[in-house]
Amino acid sequence: MNGDASSVGTFGAYLPMIIILVAMYFVLILPQKKQQKKRKALLDSLSAGDEVVTIGGIIGLITHLDETTVLLKLADSTEVRFLRSAVARKYETEEEK
Repeated sequence: MNGDASSVGTFGAYLPMIIILVAMYFVLILPQKKQQKKRKALLDSLSAGDEVVTIGGIIGLITHLDETTVLLKLADSTEVRFLRSAVARKYETEEEK
């Protein structure tokens, strides 16, 4: 019986730490995983003709893309190549919202 009582006491000592770790998972790790899935879905959904905003705030029209880069048309004769990961979001005007 002595062994049983001490093992319950040991578990009780670790219980607050276990609760903190579980709470950290739900507060920190789970939302980050959801954000990563959302970001990957955005990058996978890009196609030529989409108007996007880069992480630097540049707005452009995708004219060509491959696995790692996108070619953005900024003006009539200006195209710039960016990493695909530099796209922050698709651009929506006030009318589209």
